[in-house]
Amino acid sequence: MTDPHPATAEHGYLSCDNVSELFADGRLTSTQLVKSLLERIEAIDTVGTEVGLNAIAMVAGDALRVAQECDDERIQGVSRGVLHGIPVLVKDNIEVEGLGGWAGSTALRGRPTRDAALVARLRGAGAIVLASTNLSQWANIRSPRSTSGYSASGGLVGNPWALDRSAGGSSSGSGAALAAGLAPLAVGTETDGSIVCPASVNGVVGLKPTGGNVATQYVVPISTSQDSPGPMARSVKDVALLYGVLAESQSESVSDVSFAVATNYRTGHPQSDQLFDQIVEALSESGERVLEREVALPGEEENRDELTVMLAELVDAMTLYLLDRPGEGVRSLADVVAYEDEHAEVEQVYFGHELFTMALDTGGRTGEAYAGARARNLTWAVETCLTPALEGVDVLLAPAWGPAWKSDLTVGGHPGPASPATFAPAVAGWPILCLPIGLVADLPIGLAVIGRPQSEWTILEAAARIEALVARHSPLPPPLWKPATRG
Repeated sequence: MTDPHPATAEHGYLSCDNVSELFADGRLTSTQLVKSLLERIEAIDTVGTEVGLNAIAMVAGDALRVAQECDDERIQGVSRGVLHGIPVLVKDNIEVEGLGGWAGSTALRGRPTRDAALVARLRGAGAIVLASTNLSQWANIRSPRSTSGYSASGGLVGNPWALDRSAGGSSSGSGAALAAGLAPLAVGTETDGSIVCPASVNGVVGLKPTGGNVATQYVVPISTSQDSPGPMARSVKDVALLYGVLAESQSESVSDVSFAVATNYRTGHPQSDQLFDQIVEALSESGERVLEREVALPGEEENRDELTVMLAELVDAMTLYLLDRPGEGVRSLADVVAYEDEHAEVEQVYFGHELFTMALDTGGRTGEAYAGARARNLTWAVETCLTPALEGVDVLLAPAWGPAWKSDLTVGGHPGPASPATFAPAVAGWPILCLPIGLVADLPIGLAVIGRPQSEWTILEAAARIEALVARHSPLPPPLWKPATRG
């Protein structure tokens, strides 16, 4: 169908450049923009409406007040920063004062929130925190049967391209909200794939930065070695703008970029892999230097080691976080398990918390298995996989995900076809970006761009070149808003 709320579509799909230009010449105010986006959220995101996208967890009660402050300051010639008066969405596992910060769980309801360090950076740059976004509960570390985009506190997120399809995980709401035109910018988090996946299946851009470049203070944790908040938007340029703020990093001019393509990294979905190959061929024909590489693939041992590391780090990190979180309630991962067992009728309607139980059994980072698993995993990711793959080039290209799969709360899980592109960068803490390259069966698919640590500006330049190429060859239309899809 056409856009479900045409009256707000124009404001919904503005880029940050568009917004700033309209602000500058007086054709739009922050207050008008925020009102329009709140109207759009109410019309198409709220459960019970015709669409009921369910990407938003909670709207910020002070958004209109802050918007008016930004308008007043603009009239006075005062600017708070590069995001002055621009709305942004923040994933619900990141604390924002006045919003839930529930990580999708009812266990954290009622606990006060503080501004995470990254939220303070957003506010310092003039951004208006419009709302928090729904997510896969506890950032998808709870059960191997979990359904991406579902949380006990927020329900199931839809995909604007086809509402019965998955919005990916775990930054489901951030990806879906951007595709739906609910805001120009959003923040997600990734431990392994949680920004790249929703970017790919929703047809938006997402960057998982080098580990540590964006502060994780007051972010509900999984893995201290792998967690990374990152920027999401509908264009590479807007992701770059938001990254600069989140990482307090100055934009760097990059003139030359050399590419390698991971020829053996496949999603297994023929049409998706074919489209990826066509884009790579077009990139080479455009004059870019593109080499072919066979890249090491993770096996059973590597996957097992990563899970061991994540679960062991989860026990310690979650307990430290919960002890520091203001208010009464759960104070450890063991408390969370007990709470969810006691409230199983809400918390375990569709799947349980098997991974939490496994995590408790690891004994944390002092357990016997942790140190060896981490050392093996890191050695494989850096020395066996990424360093050889990037030898002599700046970035590595690979397919990301195939088309979004159908959400299924009854059966659970079964995510769609994906390449192993996110694995090594997740383990190593190296940066990875995903951008859309076209449609397969009327559903978007993405391409992954991987780089060395601290090479975000090179990755962003590489992505911008691919984005320009895609715009000439297979530009994405607006989301199709199909109520259901075949197959």
